[in-house]
Amino acid sequence: MFFATVNKPKQLLHLNFIGAVRLEELERHREEITELLADLKTGFRLLTDLGRADSIGVECAAELGKMMQLFDQKGVGLVVRVIPDPSQDIGLGILALFHYHHRPITVTCENMIEAIERLGL
Repeated sequence: MFFATVNKPKQLLHLNFIGAVRLEELERHREEITELLADLKTGFRLLTDLGRADSIGVECAAELGKMMQLFDQKGVGLVVRVIPDPSQDIGLGILALFHYHHRPITVTCENMIEAIERLGL
């Protein structure tokens, strides 16, 4: 499962990955993400929560790259990722090298408490 929310006053886009995430879900939500980005200004912050994800198929890599390009085009300034177990990292760092041309600050946290602190919320 995948869903995205935005907190406009805090200039924060929050992506949630839960359970088994499939390519079809990510593709289905691309337009929604584009609409959410319209409420954000250059320098916005992105919180990506993988803490409840059981699996994300390798076929999702290209779609995740497309999302990163959307965030990059909008001017993401800070990317905070919640990845409780580093061995479960799905290669977001590698994807970021190819899709974040503006090189936002990127932080990986073990839990949401740490992520919230890093975001100053």
